[in-house]
Amino acid sequence: MSGGKARVRVLKAIRLFGAGLVGFIGLCAVLYLLQERLIFLRAPLTDAARQAVALLPGTEEIRVAADDGTQLHGWLRHSVDDTQARGLVLYFGGNAEEVSGQLDDAFQLAPWSFATFNYRGYGLSGGRPSETSLVADARVIYDWFAKQDGIDPDRIVVFGRSLGSGVAVQLAASRPALGTVLVSPFDSLRSIASRQYPFVPVSLLLKHPFDSLAHAPEIRSPVLIVASEADRIVPVHLSRRLHDAWAGPKRWVSIPDAGHNDLHVRRDYWRAIREFLASLPPDG
Repeated sequence: MSGGKARVRVLKAIRLFGAGLVGFIGLCAVLYLLQERLIFLRAPLTDAARQAVALLPGTEEIRVAADDGTQLHGWLRHSVDDTQARGLVLYFGGNAEEVSGQLDDAFQLAPWSFATFNYRGYGLSGGRPSETSLVADARVIYDWFAKQDGIDPDRIVVFGRSLGSGVAVQLAASRPALGTVLVSPFDSLRSIASRQYPFVPVSLLLKHPFDSLAHAPEIRSPVLIVASEADRIVPVHLSRRLHDAWAGPKRWVSIPDAGHNDLHVRRDYWRAIREFLASLPPDG
């Protein structure tokens, strides 16, 4: 009798294990298939936002064709109204960000001009986002601006926030950017995903690792990293890890009591960026 009960318990355990294994495999499959929706939260451009940007002085709406013909939509805003070639800050936003709102703050960076584009599938940009396409598009956009009148091609600064830091780092590794500004950057998206899904083999499933840590030791140009001590999405130690791996001159600014989404409203945020831009060589 006891032997029969033991067999029943073993069979139940096997069934429970099997059910758990099936559930785990199912979870992994769902995360693999839906990862683009989880990583790239494509935000629309509202008519009101587009009209508001059009009213900003010195602002020009721009479309640039990607290598595969996809139309990318963005803006350029000159903060100074003259014909002198200016340095350009080229901004790449977060994973849920429609970037038109950044044009409001462009005056903070005067006399630098400011440009930003929505990622594929965001705003009025066509196509579907992926790490490969976003990085390739960033290079196309950089090269396009480097050829434009009114832009000093030797004074282009790459600016990436959150997910955009992964784009900005790879761009800085492949183009002669004068400097790089990274806000709430991570060492890799793999690190973020591993924190959120600790029991999932993220390294096997993730198609868009945005491995900035692999590129940082190659980059000799200066970097400013702005992080928040209270960031619950990108913990500050992941930003610090990227900072420590950077090969070129580097500045670290940590803002206490700020979260992931409210750094830009802190006084120290814009002051740190302005001081970094002012520290860059005047002639590239």
